[in-house]
Amino acid sequence: MKKEEIHLADWQRILFGVAPPEFLLETLIRAILIYSILLVVVRLLGKRMSGQLTITEMSVMVTVGAIISPSLEAPDRGILLAVVAMLCMMVFQRGLTWLEFRNKKFENISQGETTILIKDGILQLGNMADTKITRQQILAQLRAKGIYNIGEIKRLYIEACGAFSIYKLKEPKPGLSTLPPDDESVQAIQSCADDVVACTNCAKAVPAQQQNSLCPVCGEQVWTKAIQPVSELAS
Repeated sequence: MKKEEIHLADWQRILFGVAPPEFLLETLIRAILIYSILLVVVRLLGKRMSGQLTITEMSVMVTVGAIISPSLEAPDRGILLAVVAMLCMMVFQRGLTWLEFRNKKFENISQGETTILIKDGILQLGNMADTKITRQQILAQLRAKGIYNIGEIKRLYIEACGAFSIYKLKEPKPGLSTLPPDDESVQAIQSCADDVVACTNCAKAVPAQQQNSLCPVCGEQVWTKAIQPVSELAS
């Protein structure tokens, strides 16, 4: 549109755009048709599309939105182009899945690999940096699972799809608290270990007499009292 054609009082343009009001009915018909076709395409893509999405599946969902949007909103765009594009996308995704099934190396390249974030109660700082996962994000995940002591964790993985998998030690040990340090009222519920301190940077637990030394894992000297392993906090 030319700038001289734009007026603040032009409610016809503001509400309906340059298309006639009859296009509203056509938009409804387009939406019903595209939605019905989209359901079929997503069903053919497989059950994974309704679960935790991988990188390629997330890309497909974003692409679908970009494909169907013009066909819903633009009166000069037909829906057949969107249907063909979605079918091409479906064939590409199914082909990619087949290649991932046949070739483990290609699967690792396209989907990514599982990464350890906690190993035997110690934060894996290098892996956290590689996966762009912060300490607070990990602590939040543990609190959400009812885990308030990192010393209880044998392994914490971040899967290729972005989900977290947690495996506990059979015999938990004193470790760093996952509770916010500023919340003193809830911190008071936990029982501290008198003879063990934990590094606030990597969660490494050592005897209290070593708190004047550098952490043997990360090289920092930021210690706090470790907490005793408990299954859950008192309410």
